[in-house]
Amino acid sequence: MIVQVDVNGFSTYAYTGGRDFDATRPSIVFVHGACNDHSVWALQSRYFAHHGRNVFAVDTPGHGRSSGDAHASVADLAKWLTALLDALAIERAAFVGHSLGALAVLDMAARNPDRVSRIALLGPSAPMPVAEVLLDAAKKNDHLAFELISGWSFSAGHQLGGSEQPGIWMRGSALRLMERSRPGALYNDLLACRDYDDGVKAAGSVRCPALVILGQRDLMAPPANAALLIEALADKRVVTLSGCGHSMMAEAPGAVLDALRAFPL
Repeated sequence: MIVQVDVNGFSTYAYTGGRDFDATRPSIVFVHGACNDHSVWALQSRYFAHHGRNVFAVDTPGHGRSSGDAHASVADLAKWLTALLDALAIERAAFVGHSLGALAVLDMAARNPDRVSRIALLGPSAPMPVAEVLLDAAKKNDHLAFELISGWSFSAGHQLGGSEQPGIWMRGSALRLMERSRPGALYNDLLACRDYDDGVKAAGSVRCPALVILGQRDLMAPPANAALLIEALADKRVVTLSGCGHSMMAEAPGAVLDALRAFPL
């Protein structure tokens, strides 16, 4: 089953893991990172949908099957997540975010503590710098931007092989996903990452339990860049995935799921 809902006047797509909404169940919202869509959460979203949760793996504005333009600030994306809950008529939910999505979830939880039960932040960084060569390529809609990200997002051991699913080239799949994105979406995503300066402050305002999942070999968001954010969280659990890069849902889908299950959401 899928959900297509109006949020702020634009159509928003959400994957539900093949289950109908049940108001008696707790809900989880999965938020993807830059130039991705709901499909990066295939394993995790489907698992929780079939284990007692309402699941909404969303395509954020300007991504995947959702209309509108990609937001160029984390704060705007966080406000959009609140509007998404309103559109779904859900008062409170858990949120799982990756990379840019992690920053949006963090900011949303800091601004709306009554509407967030728990958060899981995958590959966060505060700040989250962006290389100028990458930003310039994204601004020009140059394919080089996709090549750089797909190269930096995977650990050395997963550049060519190593997928838990036989026959899958993870870097190639990630590249194809970005190639399907709309012009300008990646540039706006990268601006949002680069310009967000409130990560540590937001972490200090979060009152719900938080799970942070780090990739030991993450070049896009090195674990050291999350140290101050983690320190500021009042109630946290930290899991580091050995040998894993930034694209952890592809590189270590089972380990990510195990960490989320153990939290639990």
